[in-house]
Amino acid sequence: MPYKPFLFKKFKVNQNKSAMKIGTDAVLLGAWTSINRNPFSVLDIGAGTGVVALMLAQRCYAELIDAVEIEDNAYEQCTENFEDSPWNDRLFCYHASLEAFVEEIDETYDLIVSNPPFYSDDFKSKNNQRDLARFEDALPFDHLLDSVSKLLSSNGLFSVIIPFKEEQSFMDIATSFNLFPKRILRVKGNPNSDTKRSLIEFSFTKGQVETNDLIIENGRHQYTQDYVNLTKDFYLKM
Repeated sequence: MPYKPFLFKKFKVNQNKSAMKIGTDAVLLGAWTSINRNPFSVLDIGAGTGVVALMLAQRCYAELIDAVEIEDNAYEQCTENFEDSPWNDRLFCYHASLEAFVEEIDETYDLIVSNPPFYSDDFKSKNNQRDLARFEDALPFDHLLDSVSKLLSSNGLFSVIIPFKEEQSFMDIATSFNLFPKRILRVKGNPNSDTKRSLIEFSFTKGQVETNDLIIENGRHQYTQDYVNLTKDFYLKM
């Protein structure tokens, strides 16, 4: 069964080639990431379909929005989605490993985002492409944070979404690279479910941490007002 493009209010995303389809995590990251500092340059690490970069292109006036993606099919898909978007003059995807990208790029970025592959469970599927996209060994947290510390401008911000259970260990690793949390958003699917995700914003400046919670649904397809307010500029039916 062919995948239809995912239609947002101002752009569409083809995802038939990419192992990782558009999900709530990416949309949360794209909508929650702060653009209050009016970034000139943005980097999306592990871009997949490119949806997070596209959301940021809609939200801000950054003149340079780069993405890096190692997986062949995802890179092709991301490039196509960028070219088909209203902001194709500001978007560019590099086909490279993060390690190679760090070695190649001389400049730094004002805003970096990542929805990293974080499934570190023991089992793996028979789909190598999907495994590369989903499992932490494709992009270990210490490698990600080391790279961010080299690519982020001195006053820049880094936003990431990870499993809640990894929150403290991720922040501990970040601290070793002089990256400190500024904001945290902890996400539940519904009022009775466990906290599943943490969105964390980091900078090189240590200070007070703003912490909030978000519940996505009160019931099946009964979205909370907080979730509607966060995503209404993107989802067609919000």
